[in-house]
Amino acid sequence: ALRQKLDLYANLRPVKSIGGVHSRYEKVDLVIVRENTEDLYTGIESIVTPGVVSATKVITEKASYRIARWAFEYARKNGRKKVTLVHKANIMKVTDGLFLSIFEQVAKEYPDIIAEDRIVDALCMRLVMDPSKFDMLLLGNLFGDIVSDLAAGLVGGLGVVPGANIGDEYAVFEAVHGTAPDIAGKNLANPTALIFSALLMLRHLGEDDAAERIWKAMVLSLAMGRHLTHDLGGTCSTTEFTDELVKEIKSRS
Repeated sequence: ALRQKLDLYANLRPVKSIGGVHSRYEKVDLVIVRENTEDLYTGIESIVTPGVVSATKVITEKASYRIARWAFEYARKNGRKKVTLVHKANIMKVTDGLFLSIFEQVAKEYPDIIAEDRIVDALCMRLVMDPSKFDMLLLGNLFGDIVSDLAAGLVGGLGVVPGANIGDEYAVFEAVHGTAPDIAGKNLANPTALIFSALLMLRHLGEDDAAERIWKAMVLSLAMGRHLTHDLGGTCSTTEFTDELVKEIKSRS
C-alpha cells in the first residue's frame, strides 16, 4: 500500500461541525490521529489448517513511539488540550498493551497536555452520546479506520471530512471516503472532503493565508445552504457547487 511504501505513518482526520450541513451535533471539533503503517493492516494472514485461519496484529515500539510523539506535537502546535488513546488492551494485553504503555511514557514529556485512555467500545458509545467530551483521539490502524468513519457520521458524513497521510519525507492528502463508482461521471459527487483535504495540504506547505481564504469561503457557501449537493439535502451538481465556491473565493480576493 502507498501509505506503507512511503512510510506515511500519521493519518490525520479532523472532524468538525459545519453550519448548513445537517448533522446530529452542532459543535463537534475533534481531531483523529491514526497510526497508518501496521496493526492488522500489514496483511499477514495464513491458513492454519483447513477451516481455520489467522491474522497477525503487528505493533512495534518504533511505530508506537513516533505516532504518539507526532500526536502530542500536533496537539501542542494546534492548541489541543487533551489526547485520548483508544485501545483494547484489556483483551489484547500484549499488542495494545504495548501501544498503551508507550503512549503513557511519551505523555510524560508533555505535561501541558492532558493524556487519558479509553477502551474502544466504551469510547464509541461516549462519542455517540457526547462528542464534546473529546478533543483529540489517537488510535491504532484498525480502530482508527472504524472510529474516524463513526465520527464523520456525527458531522454530516464522509463527504465533509478531510484526511492527510503524513510521513517524515512525504505527505499525501485525500478525502476520508473512498471511490463512488455508482455515481462516477454523473456530476453528483460532493467535493467538500477533497477541497478540505487540499486545505490541509496548503497548511502543511505553509500556505496558511490561502487555506484560510478558501476555508472561509467554503464555510460561508455551505452555511448559506443554496448550493448543496444531493448527499447534503440539496440539488446542486458537483460543477454548480464548485462554481459557487469559486465565486465566493473571488469576492474575497
